[in-house]
Amino acid sequence: MTVRLPETVTAHPGLQQVLAALAPHPALIVGGAVRNALLGEPVEDVDIATALRPQRVMELAAAAGLKVVPTGIEHGTVTVVAEGEGFEVTTFRRDVETDGRRAVVEFSDRLEEDAARRDFTINALYAGADGAVIDPVGGLDDLAARLLRFVGDPDQRIAEDYLRILRFFRFHARYGRGAPDDAALAACAAGAEGLARISRERIGAEMRKLLSADDPVEAVRLMETTGVLAQVLPGGSADGLAALCAVAPEGGAGPGPC
Repeated sequence: MTVRLPETVTAHPGLQQVLAALAPHPALIVGGAVRNALLGEPVEDVDIATALRPQRVMELAAAAGLKVVPTGIEHGTVTVVAEGEGFEVTTFRRDVETDGRRAVVEFSDRLEEDAARRDFTINALYAGADGAVIDPVGGLDDLAARLLRFVGDPDQRIAEDYLRILRFFRFHARYGRGAPDDAALAACAAGAEGLARISRERIGAEMRKLLSADDPVEAVRLMETTGVLAQVLPGGSADGLAALCAVAPEGGAGPGPC
């Protein structure tokens, strides 16, 4: 049975204009927009992946009367503006070299190679203009189970970018249900010292996003048991952060800083 995105996503006039401008070449909605749409959660940004090279994307979009901004053209990304909204269009890529912080990439013609370099299976879902979902790495089953798994080998995915350790706990807090994936958790524990390669600014940004989840406490406890919390917050504890999350903002009700 074909799984499709709701029409509330695919019928967006700006999105359809961008996809039509790139047709008949493969251009697919990818990542968070697909994931959130299937979960019935708000879709904020819609990203597009394509086999087209950035220069060709710019030519086709301009020919269709759309504004184009080369926001990250060296990495394969341009932003196409339609109906007042920007859509990031990125060429399929494969990793050539990684150092735990950044990757050297080459453009690819194959969706499978693009999916293989993504972090989690639930983020490697694609959909066409008609909303039909393409699932190259088993993300649909994981999404239904609310299980966060790395694409391919967890140790390899983490060694490519150690920030993915914190992303694992953040996404588990936001989307996970039940026990975490054992292989993913073991890989996070094994790679925890690699977080020393990541800037404090990037770590801080990920931690703020994690703590803004509706209930981040379980994820923080998992960080503590795997040794990850000690790497990013020396002397910190899950109980201490849980207490911080329980504090209501001054003059208001509800959750505090988290």
